[in-house]
Amino acid sequence: MDTSDAMLGRFFAVKIRPEHRQEFLEASLFGAQSAISEERDVFQFHFMEDASRSNRFYFYEVYRDESALHTHWETEVFKTWWAKIQHMLDGEVKTIAQMHSLFPTSKGFEAQKPGLLQW
Repeated sequence: MDTSDAMLGRFFAVKIRPEHRQEFLEASLFGAQSAISEERDVFQFHFMEDASRSNRFYFYEVYRDESALHTHWETEVFKTWWAKIQHMLDGEVKTIAQMHSLFPTSKGFEAQKPGLLQW
């Protein structure tokens, strides 16, 4: 299978101190929505809560490529999110995996992106 046009996926987890839960939710939802709406080369930004550990959260993100990921880290949205949530962390950010897409293709991700903004 040709992966020359594969997107870059990242999956990571964070644990938050319980007293910061609501503040973290608000900052992270805003950050996820902003990344999708404002960053041309961000195609997925899933933010999920662990079903059995309510203060553990997972992020699954898809970028066009490594350059888009680094661009994301330089945006005002990311810098503001990181400044807001850094003190809320209960431990380190845990990178679970970095991946390359097989399905959907890059064309599939591009076609899906406009629909994400309607959710």
